[in-house]
Amino acid sequence: MDVSEDLIGGLNEALAYEYQAIIMYTTYASTVSGIHRGELKEFFLSEVEDEQNHARYVADKVDALGGTPTTEPKPVQVPSEPRKMLEIVRESEAEAIERYSRLMDTAEKEGQRGLSGDLHEFISDETRHMEETEKFLRGTW
Repeated sequence: MDVSEDLIGGLNEALAYEYQAIIMYTTYASTVSGIHRGELKEFFLSEVEDEQNHARYVADKVDALGGTPTTEPKPVQVPSEPRKMLEIVRESEAEAIERYSRLMDTAEKEGQRGLSGDLHEFISDETRHMEETEKFLRGTW
């Protein structure tokens, strides 16, 4: 199977961001405070499983394509204000959509149609996450 280093490198970058998301959501769920703490905690925790599933898939794919999955997450910002947490989440999800869109195009160009289709599903997941975050931001503060 001939795949480019760009595809494997892009998948490893996505993996590092998935690790970041797992840490971010877990940390935010633990540290969020204020009147909306309960619902925000549940929201943050509900996102962890999706991000873990994405990370497992991407790590497996990196290995299957001949690469070595990264073990290093991207850094996590830990603000104390709930609104700032949600703004960071929204930005992270928007970046994930862009990252997976680029990877999907690369996978398609390299004939990795299964990977391309799976990445399309990830884009849908991340879009739903971003939309839910936007609803919190619109109606809460």
